[in-house]
Amino acid sequence: MKTRIFSRQALLSMSAALIMGAGALGISASALAVDVKVQLTGDQEVPPVKTVGLGSGFFAIANNNAITGSVNTAGISGTVAHIHEAAPGKNGPVIIPLTKNGDTYTVPDSAKLSDAQIAAFKAGNLYVNVHTAANSGGEVRGQLKP
Repeated sequence: MKTRIFSRQALLSMSAALIMGAGALGISASALAVDVKVQLTGDQEVPPVKTVGLGSGFFAIANNNAITGSVNTAGISGTVAHIHEAAPGKNGPVIIPLTKNGDTYTVPDSAKLSDAQIAAFKAGNLYVNVHTAANSGGEVRGQLKP
């Protein structure tokens, strides 16, 4: 068996070729694959809501920006749920409406985040909340933190 020793320059050249090849295949150097747990409470809403309701969820963001996951609630009768874009303490626009099934709200199949939304996620500026008839702006909320 022969042992090959590569020079630093050869290794750098091979690394550059691999990175360029990944780019040609559509693989981002800033690719992200992360699992996110979230706890939803009324005090995270803007303005804060006094409620006995709670929520918890799990989301997965794949390297291709696809997002999957769901939120479950207890103690409230939710009407709708969404993923929004905004920093903690601020309200923002809906970016992904979730599908309701009882007290579970699920990300629709083939949902994807844009590159700008991935940047917002990395900055801690995405949140999920569940709305009720009593609190149409949202009763429980949780920030999605990387």
